[in-house]
Amino acid sequence: MMKSFIQNRLRRLAEKIIRTQRPKIVAVTGSVGKTSAKEAIAAVLGQEFRVRGAKKNYNNELGVPLTIIGADSPARSLLGWLAVWMRARKLAWSKAKDYPEWLVLELGADRKGDIQYLCDIAPPDVAVVTAVSAAHTEFFGSVEEVAEEKGALVRALKSGGIAVLNGDDPHVRDMEHDVKGTALLYGFGDEAVRADGVEMEFPDRGAWPRGMAAILRYHERAIPFMIEGAVGRHALYPALAGAAVGLAVGLSMEDVEEGLRHYLPPSGRMRLIPGIKNTLIIDDTYNSSPLAAIAAVETLAEIEPAGSGQGERYAVLGDMVELGNLALESHVAVGRRVAELGVDVLMTVGELGKEIGKSARAAGMAERRVEAYNNSEEAGLALQEKLEPGDVALVKGSQVVRMEKIVKEVMAEPLRAEELLVRMDESWAEK
Repeated sequence: MMKSFIQNRLRRLAEKIIRTQRPKIVAVTGSVGKTSAKEAIAAVLGQEFRVRGAKKNYNNELGVPLTIIGADSPARSLLGWLAVWMRARKLAWSKAKDYPEWLVLELGADRKGDIQYLCDIAPPDVAVVTAVSAAHTEFFGSVEEVAEEKGALVRALKSGGIAVLNGDDPHVRDMEHDVKGTALLYGFGDEAVRADGVEMEFPDRGAWPRGMAAILRYHERAIPFMIEGAVGRHALYPALAGAAVGLAVGLSMEDVEEGLRHYLPPSGRMRLIPGIKNTLIIDDTYNSSPLAAIAAVETLAEIEPAGSGQGERYAVLGDMVELGNLALESHVAVGRRVAELGVDVLMTVGELGKEIGKSARAAGMAERRVEAYNNSEEAGLALQEKLEPGDVALVKGSQVVRMEKIVKEVMAEPLRAEELLVRMDESWAEK
């Protein structure tokens, strides 16, 4: 009852704030990559405009209005909610000189109609769709139904609005047919905004990678750019989304490149973390889905062990949830790919994770190279014992498996866990 009251009250105030302050709205949705794209877009637009991006993953019926208000969730604090109301009422009735010119909102969807509900609060001037995959099929039934829900963002665009679409994803590319304004595609193929010459950037021979480098192309222009602190071809998609939005609203290539210099991929998204014993950890623990897990394992396979070159590659993979009737085949597909790529050691976490291991063994991975653990605590202690200098470990799983606990166990500087890892605040302490 209280949540419903708060939700309705927030919605009305947020709608009034949008009408009073009149910011431009970039709305971002997709099965994966929403938060990273939001951060990249905010970094690029910030070169020219006052910008506010959604905090954390404020992407639902409470989070989106709180972003519009510019407030953190007070949780169960009545005094905190009173302060939010007071701030919201002031913004709803008086024009604020320092209110953002652009709001970059992240829109999530667990049920049909969620995207339209959020768009009714803040109708988008720019709609960005990052990807469509089997994530959340537990709620939607099929990938096609997920695509239909995500496509509601494109259909909700204001007259003359701009749709920025991942042209490498066929489900997203098909949304171009629903665009009533302008569509701008990004990706690695023949899209208008594209990247080529993609490669990992290494500071020295025999050293660990420090990021991803590529050439950004738009019409006849080309400019090099780099994303530091994360690896993987798919880690460049958020940067391309940010570049496409910037170019679509009139920024120069130079402004876009400068903005991308200020973009740091969020915690838990293919982030490079120094590990114990001179090892490297690829921290991809924010969440997981089949396509993202396979892309992460493919990136792991590209990294040469540092130093003597005798190190091993570890794939530490946990359950992927909210997949509905696609759960079994999705975990099987990931396990098969692990075996195909010749990963040295596979460590799984959780009951569904065991299906990854079974599939890897069935595809030819040696029995002694596959291990299963019940939870992240057990896996973290085991990985700590196993790692040797020169090893590299990918750690990935859905939020409920808490794979970040493994990273904390094996990172070289555990005192920086709150700064570098996901879910380190008090609200997650007992989960």
